[in-house]
Amino acid sequence: MMRPAGFSSQPQLEEEDEDHSFFRDDGHPRRGEDQNQCQDYRSGGPSRQAQNFKHLNLDFHLMTDEETGKRKLKIDAWFGTRKTSAAIRTALSHVGNLITGVTKGYPYKMRFVYAHFPINASITNGNKAIEIRNFLGEKNVRKVDMLEGVSILRSEKVKDELVLDGNDIELVSRSCALINQKCHVKNKDIRKFLDGIYVSERGTILEEE
Repeated sequence: MMRPAGFSSQPQLEEEDEDHSFFRDDGHPRRGEDQNQCQDYRSGGPSRQAQNFKHLNLDFHLMTDEETGKRKLKIDAWFGTRKTSAAIRTALSHVGNLITGVTKGYPYKMRFVYAHFPINASITNGNKAIEIRNFLGEKNVRKVDMLEGVSILRSEKVKDELVLDGNDIELVSRSCALINQKCHVKNKDIRKFLDGIYVSERGTILEEE
């Protein structure tokens, strides 16, 4: 059933988390440039992310709350179907992840799991790659390059733990998946051979501090 009213959802945005380069003076997105861009300065330099929502038939508006005076992002879907209405929450979640990424960051922690052969790992290429050795006693070296904007470190407090850090939750989680997939047990019963590198914890950097 077609609904004439627009559906909207309004997450609060801090004033420094907005960028007007993709919006006209009236607050509507420029035609062909339906992008939300969040900017914040962290770790001594600008941390910037952009996401393209051009494939969604939605209207994005930056507006000011009359009561609090804070900036808000309003997303409208006109004459939307159930599928279009569901896309509003999806777009809202993506924008929320962008804001959290540039203001707090996403650390993922991974632990080494082994029964007999200890897994050895060395960080190379300026914290941008990892080399895994002695997995199940094998001699070959498994090398994994981190995706753009993701850094990897050995934990100083916990033994056999890796910490991956980045501003884009998709790139950080995909980097963890690449490490996990490099250490899959083959030609053995995976119920018995549980060796590998697995994600143990995830959150935001400011929560840890």
